[in-house]
Amino acid sequence: MADNIKTALITGGSKGIGYGIAEVLVKEGIRVAITSRSSVAAELAASKLNEINPGSALGLGADVRDLASQQRAVDNILQTWGRLDYVIANAGVGHFASIQELTPEQWHETIDINLTGVFYTAKATLDALKKSEGYFITIASLAGTNFFEKGAAYNASKFGLVGFTQAVMLDLRTEGIKVSTIMPGSVATYFNDHQPSEKDAWKIQPEDIGQIVSDLIKMPARTLPSKIEVRPTRPGGK
Repeated sequence: MADNIKTALITGGSKGIGYGIAEVLVKEGIRVAITSRSSVAAELAASKLNEINPGSALGLGADVRDLASQQRAVDNILQTWGRLDYVIANAGVGHFASIQELTPEQWHETIDINLTGVFYTAKATLDALKKSEGYFITIASLAGTNFFEKGAAYNASKFGLVGFTQAVMLDLRTEGIKVSTIMPGSVATYFNDHQPSEKDAWKIQPEDIGQIVSDLIKMPARTLPSKIEVRPTRPGGK
């Protein structure tokens, strides 16, 4: 049943940046649905969020590469809470290899999740966002403007995501929907099988990205920061 409490969908929200964003929003009284390819991981993360604010989180199994799967997740959110105000397209993957070693499977998975998956996220949520005059936010990367060795697939996906998001921003302004992309540099996450530790203290933390999302949705309605680049203050902890 719909009420006045704002709701958000975060793809890839069971850990890392997605979970950091969810935690910040839940603490601010926003209901959050998080998706993961693993429904078990999504439900476990949601249970942790519900310890912060009971009844505020919903964990759903959904694959961003499957439009029907994402649509089912959105339908579940609308049936449960009656509205959708914020969408954070965060799910992502990274394969890093020279073009000589990069496999077709690695290429397609990177593009399918990081770029096509965001397209599907948009298609599944736009009707609900039109009703709420909500906010669509993508999590890109500084790799969307800075190319690097062994980054062919990842650079292509993130350059594409930045361009996609900026074009969508222009498409949707007249519909009352805000659109922004956040482009982080080094973040202390589990990305690419990394295990965060004290050595990552110099990096951007997931909750820092959550604070940026919080700041964006609180901006005056007339103002739209459409592209945000964010870096560690001191690279390498120097």
